[in-house]
Amino acid sequence: MAAPRPQHPPLCETDSAASDPRDVQRPFDLKGKSRAYDGFTISNPTSSARTVAPAAAPVSTLLGDTSDKTSWNYVLRSGFAGGIAGCVAKSAIAPLDRVKILFQAQNPEFAKYSGRWLGVFQAGRDIVRSDGPSALFQGHSATLMRIFPYAAIKYMAYDKLHFYLMPTKQSETSGRLFLAGSASGVLSVFLTYPLELIRVRLAFETKRKRQKGGVRRIIRMIYSEGATEAPFSSDARRRAARTAQSAQQANLSTAATSASASALGSALRATDPNVPSAAVPAGNRLLAQYPVLKFYRGFSVTVMGMIPYAGTSFLVFGRCKTMLQDLFPPSEPAADVPGSRRRWFWPSKTVVDLSAGALAGALSQTAAYPFEVIRRRQQVGGIIRPGAMLGMWETAAWIYKTSGWRGFYVGLSIGFLKVVPMTSISFAVWLGMKRQMGI
Repeated sequence: MAAPRPQHPPLCETDSAASDPRDVQRPFDLKGKSRAYDGFTISNPTSSARTVAPAAAPVSTLLGDTSDKTSWNYVLRSGFAGGIAGCVAKSAIAPLDRVKILFQAQNPEFAKYSGRWLGVFQAGRDIVRSDGPSALFQGHSATLMRIFPYAAIKYMAYDKLHFYLMPTKQSETSGRLFLAGSASGVLSVFLTYPLELIRVRLAFETKRKRQKGGVRRIIRMIYSEGATEAPFSSDARRRAARTAQSAQQANLSTAATSASASALGSALRATDPNVPSAAVPAGNRLLAQYPVLKFYRGFSVTVMGMIPYAGTSFLVFGRCKTMLQDLFPPSEPAADVPGSRRRWFWPSKTVVDLSAGALAGALSQTAAYPFEVIRRRQQVGGIIRPGAMLGMWETAAWIYKTSGWRGFYVGLSIGFLKVVPMTSISFAVWLGMKRQMGI
């Protein structure tokens, strides 16, 4: 008689009534893997008992519904669309942006083209001849590094503020539109301003004066710049005068009195009003103690300019889009509907967005342009006047002394050529991507 065949213990215990072969654990399931069937996950614990757990929820469910404007799903999608829109718009006008920075900061090599009707094209031709076509996109990589988070934060913040400040169409007032736009603009520029400063420094340089090192060299240069003020500033004059007067009243030694008088003379000296010398003030000790603040050079005037720029941009865009939508509803009325008629021109949603964005860009640029000129001068001040750290009012006084009131609008024509299409494209791409993503 043959010996009975030995019985081995089962690899894992299963229900004897299980009829579905999917319920039977396979040997390779013991490797710690889990298998999902019909909305459930069958896991393999170390014990012999079988555990059935609900499957993990999709990521979109965890982040919330796209139709819910308070969910992270909606906010992140809107921010992604805004970042892409900003990059597309900036890439479209990158050559104009390079020439405009050279005009605003009064680069000595391109000052002769400023103020001419065709100056922007002549300057662009000179750049291509001397540095090559790629020079028109100098600093553009830094621009894209800055513009994606800047535009993403701006549009995300605007969506959130618009929802909370204007939950209904009836609550959409001009004041609230302006407030939502300006607040979102200030928040975005605060978080991305150091990247903007680096971009402007890269765009200001020309090939004949460019050095090796790129972004790293610019960062080191900004970090090591001094913090001084112009000698014609009222603070420097008053401080030097008080120092000299105190020295005389205290009957100090001749050497000390001479030193004080020398300080007064250096503060009042302005042999060349275009390129003034500098006197180290006591008010900038904060910059010496915290050098990282140098990356926010010109930030105060940037905020002052961002409030009218972003506020006017979103206000005009919202009002113009509402007006155009009232004139041209999203779909053309049928010919057989009583009281309706076909129009000879029926714009699409994209055309409406482009038109409203163009007008918003023109008006916002006009409202904030003087602040932008002051900001550009401050940002490149360390290059034009090494060691000088002019404040906003000192920079404005310097511009007025050298160029008059026209100096605050230098390069405005190229500003229109740049900002109008940029704002138009940015709004249109942002809203178009939102429609494609279902938000």
